[in-house]
Amino acid sequence: MNSEHPFVQMLTIALVAAGILIGLSYVIDWFPTSASTNTGEVDTLYHVLLIVSILIFVLVMTVAIYSVWRFRARPGDMSDGAPIHGNTRLEIIWVAIPFLLVTSLAGYGWKVLADEETHHKGELHVQVIGQQFAWHFQYENTTPGNFQTNELYLPKGRPVRFDITSKDVIHEFWVPATRLGEDAVPGIITQIRLTPSRLGNFDVICAELCGAGHSTMRTTMHVLSPAAWDAWLAKQKRGATVPGTGVPSPPIKKSASTGGMRRFAVILPTTRG
Repeated sequence: MNSEHPFVQMLTIALVAAGILIGLSYVIDWFPTSASTNTGEVDTLYHVLLIVSILIFVLVMTVAIYSVWRFRARPGDMSDGAPIHGNTRLEIIWVAIPFLLVTSLAGYGWKVLADEETHHKGELHVQVIGQQFAWHFQYENTTPGNFQTNELYLPKGRPVRFDITSKDVIHEFWVPATRLGEDAVPGIITQIRLTPSRLGNFDVICAELCGAGHSTMRTTMHVLSPAAWDAWLAKQKRGATVPGTGVPSPPIKKSASTGGMRRFAVILPTTRG
């Protein structure tokens, strides 16, 4: 095909522009430090979607800009354009390709989501309760029995299932280092699963505008070694204080289910004046 053909010129420009933008996208550090085993799949999915989005954007903009430049009306030309009949083959192609592309990406995203929601044996169950403007965490299947903290403590390498709800308005439980987030909705239990893979302290953020104190609704996820986790559990059994309050951590009792919907009664520690 002639190198001066409009199609060849547009394709060349699009490929060069796409290559530059994709290269720049990989230079940018999009993600915080990884703290769970699921982040590899999520990060790969993000990059695939980013690359496809860049290619589509560049292609569309290249055709649009080239058409405006190549077929623009010359100064003083007030005539109508030449009548052009539709191209059936082209119309089928530009409908079929986006359909196949979107379907493939949706299938890939569904696979990643299904992997994230896979049940694992020996999961630690943590009840996450959002409340203006704080998070509360109840550990449901641990040796000391149910107890509550205002900061999240997890053992490295053990799968965790979070059951998430809210006492007042809609919040969103989001841990950027795990790439996972889920809405906390009053009267509804939502779930996410993850397996901590890195020791350290990581931010827990509310990502849903929930009121005047939304920006302060933050806490910390502490990932401990198995030995440190066992020692921490032993402290809870001896009636250790809830971090940040200075008072003993009382148990949280779960009420009976009503109408198939799980509800929780929470006894919060009182603050000292």
